[in-house]
Amino acid sequence: MTLDQPFWLLLLLFIPLLIRRYRMTARRQQLVLYMPDSMVLQGARTWRTVVRRWLPPLRWLALGLLTLAMARPQRQWEETKIQADAIDIVLALDISPSMLSRDFEPDRLEVAKRVAINFVKNRPHDRLGLVAFSAEAFTQCPLTTDLGVVQRSIRDLKVGRLEDGTAVGMGLATAINRLKDSPSVSKVIILLTDGENNAGYISPLQAAEIAQTLGMRVYTVGVGTNGIVMSPARRLPDGTYDYAPRHMEFDTELLQEIASMTRGRFYRAWSEEELAGIYQEIDQLEKTKIDVTTIRRTTEYFHWFLGVAVVFLLLEALLRWVLLRAVTP
Repeated sequence: MTLDQPFWLLLLLFIPLLIRRYRMTARRQQLVLYMPDSMVLQGARTWRTVVRRWLPPLRWLALGLLTLAMARPQRQWEETKIQADAIDIVLALDISPSMLSRDFEPDRLEVAKRVAINFVKNRPHDRLGLVAFSAEAFTQCPLTTDLGVVQRSIRDLKVGRLEDGTAVGMGLATAINRLKDSPSVSKVIILLTDGENNAGYISPLQAAEIAQTLGMRVYTVGVGTNGIVMSPARRLPDGTYDYAPRHMEFDTELLQEIASMTRGRFYRAWSEEELAGIYQEIDQLEKTKIDVTTIRRTTEYFHWFLGVAVVFLLLEALLRWVLLRAVTP
């Protein structure tokens, strides 16, 4: 609630002066002969004597409300209309056992999930989806504007839900399948993996050709360090993994070729900070074009104060000149 012309409130300072003047002149008021009332003559208190005391306060309240009405109390509403050229983005994340390698804290997958969730938070006007792949691939979350659902789907990703292996082509093909019927002009896939393609019946380059034909852009991200890394060696009966030092190598040529074929980019992340920077760069490259129109509406409330003030003035006049009529010389 705001006041459009608050300077009128200065008039409220005169009301105490009027009240003081009224009280001083009331003591020197002219002789008034009120209509006889038997209860008054007996010295009893009647409703007339009680109501008469409220006549001046009614007038002061009316003056105060009239002053507030002149200050024009109002409330402003803003309505924002957004017209966005939305981008459809599918995240394809590797959940093979090697993503549990501990060269990241606590492991590669948890870091990839944290960074992906932050990326999703910054895309409020786009549709996003999630594909997970290992030796196979599946859609964890279809394209949606409900970013909360996408974030929960990312948090729920776990290693061991699929057969062991890394089917980059299958992950890419599944992401393409999610986007192929999209009406969006911009279709983007962010593919993150830490290993070489060693499974699946669709090769990564075949999937990249399909993406190229359909006008999809693929950003490939290779995550992890080279050298000796504590990595899962075998799966235990309870579903957990036994870790052992393993020599890890990463072939970047395949991911570079996929990105080149689809007019995307290849990135290499050696740490969580670098991975976060990669997602920030992709976020800037694939920025949604937004047209924002703000409509302001104003609701006036002065008429409520004016109406109550008029009621008080009419009530005061009715009481003074009708119910409490007096005869003066």
